[in-house]
Amino acid sequence: MKLVIGITGSTGAIYGVRMLETLKKLNVETHLIMSEWGEKCIAMETEFSPDYVKSLATNFSDEKNMASSVSSGTHRIDGMIVSPCSMKTLAAIANGYDDTLVARAAGVTIKESRKLVLMVRETPLSAIHLENMLKLARLGVVILPPVTEFYTQPKSLDDVVNHGVGKCLDQFNIDHDLYPRWGTF
Repeated sequence: MKLVIGITGSTGAIYGVRMLETLKKLNVETHLIMSEWGEKCIAMETEFSPDYVKSLATNFSDEKNMASSVSSGTHRIDGMIVSPCSMKTLAAIANGYDDTLVARAAGVTIKESRKLVLMVRETPLSAIHLENMLKLARLGVVILPPVTEFYTQPKSLDDVVNHGVGKCLDQFNIDHDLYPRWGTF
């Protein structure tokens, strides 16, 4: 399994960090792209440094490197997760505006009919946000906001984050034990 992971400038940077930590433990090959504001959110919202986050990935490309391997459909991957996905990135992907490597890699993922999962982070949602999500959902993109579930009775913020990350991994049929399944508790 080979996944591209994008981390953009939206609150919830811990979702991207936990995604990479989990995928590394599961020996899934990852190619990380972080936006400038994704790096800043990591520093503002977590105890981790951008260098630590980069060390979790198998490969890393700067968001401005439009010649990166993941900017081409000939580079074979199984899919892409943008976690978290800012509304700016959502708009760029929805409108084919490949101004960053995250947007370009997502566009390539769509055009090559590979799975794309967007952990969109914003509230409240405007009609523009909803239209962009609907446009992408109609193309088969999975819109997966990290909505808190309570049926597992989360005891900590880690439980909440793990559930969101686990829901993304489920989209790729990646086995994990990040949260209890319905009917198992």
